[in-house]
Amino acid sequence: MVGRSHVLRADLITETVRKERVPERWRRQFLGGKGIGARYLYAELDAGVDPLGPENVLAFCVGPLAGALPGESRYAAVTKSPLTGLFLDSYAGGSFAERLAGSLEDCLALLVTGESDDPVRIVVEDGTAEIEPAETWGRDTVETAAAHPDAATACIGPAGENEVRYATIASDAGDHHAGRGGAGAVMGSKRLKAVVAAGPPAEPPTPELAGLREEYTDRYASDETGIWQATSETLESIDFADEVDALATEGWQKSEFGGTGDIGIDAVREAASGREYPDESVPGGFRIETDDGETVPRGATQMTLGAGLGIDDFDVVTTLGERCDRLGVDVISAGNAVAWAVRASQEGAIDGDLEFGDGDVARALIEAIATGADAPCDQQVVETLRSGVDAAADRFGTGSIPTVKAMELPAYDPRAAAGMALAYATSDRGGCHRRARPIEEEVFEAWDRDERITAVRTAQDVRSVLWSLVADDFAGETMWSDCGATFLEALNDESDLSYPTDASRLYRTGERIWALVRLFNVREGVDRSADRLPESLFGAGGRLDPDAFERLLDAYYRTRDWGTDGRPTADALERLGLADVRDESTPIGTPFDPIE
Repeated sequence: MVGRSHVLRADLITETVRKERVPERWRRQFLGGKGIGARYLYAELDAGVDPLGPENVLAFCVGPLAGALPGESRYAAVTKSPLTGLFLDSYAGGSFAERLAGSLEDCLALLVTGESDDPVRIVVEDGTAEIEPAETWGRDTVETAAAHPDAATACIGPAGENEVRYATIASDAGDHHAGRGGAGAVMGSKRLKAVVAAGPPAEPPTPELAGLREEYTDRYASDETGIWQATSETLESIDFADEVDALATEGWQKSEFGGTGDIGIDAVREAASGREYPDESVPGGFRIETDDGETVPRGATQMTLGAGLGIDDFDVVTTLGERCDRLGVDVISAGNAVAWAVRASQEGAIDGDLEFGDGDVARALIEAIATGADAPCDQQVVETLRSGVDAAADRFGTGSIPTVKAMELPAYDPRAAAGMALAYATSDRGGCHRRARPIEEEVFEAWDRDERITAVRTAQDVRSVLWSLVADDFAGETMWSDCGATFLEALNDESDLSYPTDASRLYRTGERIWALVRLFNVREGVDRSADRLPESLFGAGGRLDPDAFERLLDAYYRTRDWGTDGRPTADALERLGLADVRDESTPIGTPFDPIE
């Protein structure tokens, strides 16, 4: 029989690791990845736990089909976010994800609790783990990876060591990042420098699953998304956003950028030395050489560190991205932090002569935030920006950069599409475009309210399933129609557990996982008041109407059977099998009046 039925639990206080079985109901209802991570967090964390305290749980999760899905293998980092104080799931692919899945063997996750007095690493191999001293504390992500030449690492750089609340967990020498929300700061608070996967990559557990992986990989190569990835990866996003007037530029003051052609996809293709290939058929990112080393820019790099900062010099933008990769800091939050500082300087809220378009200022400020180096502004500003732009806005009295639930928005401007505004506002981890991206279609069509809600909700629920399997973001779209049922059915033939294999049941699984995460966030104080965009985004050009948005939010809550306050109702919890999961400290929703 095959199957992942256990977790490894590493306690950094006692320096012990134990293996424990996952309840079968949890596996059936929540699968793995995001779902299993959410179930452990909700069960084990009390409301108000300090994300940077020893009680927080940091889970490195894989799914029941690890090694068998098309595209890149991925893992999920699940924890309580130090940036938002809410649930956080962040994903990364590459060789670490492959080898973590292989090293865990019959385990779905490595759960890390406590904190160490001295820097440590956790080495995972043969279905177990060991806690060892880490000699790489103080080194950046590339140097840390180089210190483990025979294994794959997920590690933090200086930003994580200094507990910057948007520090990343970097793998494959900074080519991949579990990026948003500050999972790297949680590692830093625990004095955990790296997780080292020393085992071989995971392989499909049965010949049938190996055949399905090959079939779906071929299918993806001719899929619209597969062709887009092979041609442009995510780097075409800046060209698209600029074309549809949805590119946040110079600290969200404009929605288009005159320098897009200098830093967009055509410029990347011309400068790239090649592509990385996770396997023979699915190409990865473009590789760019800089004076400081090689980097793999993504769409967010060009959008946030380029257009967002008014920088149209390709070499400068790629160097900024390379610095973020090595320092282990999220490019979206870092870019927005610099943008906040420039606007605050221009408004006279802080001292300093900061300007958009100045790459030297941007680099110096990012280095200062991550490492404590000298900054082009007051050190108090730097220290505050380590906690995010909301913290800076509160301290210095100016809030020019939009956030949702304390997470800075990426550069897709929601004023171009009301559906994108709803996606940001209801995102379970804060201002995130990965949960749902209706803007990619909505800007070309005249959607009504129901079409916006359907697009957002469907993406949130289906991705909750796929991220619990943990599927590749792009190649996983070949599984969208049945939520991975075909793969789970093949797994069931050899598994110790019967997973749901009906598409409608799996969609309900996604809805259940989304609701469980909502319960976690509700317990932390989230309600309707948190599901909104900053006032600065309403009324500009008449594209987002605040009253219309409130009606849209009401209709979204109704479709989920959440209450007027944005909390799941008792009926919703009963329908989703969560009534006995909810604890007494989590309030439930007040239902809407019936529609007459």
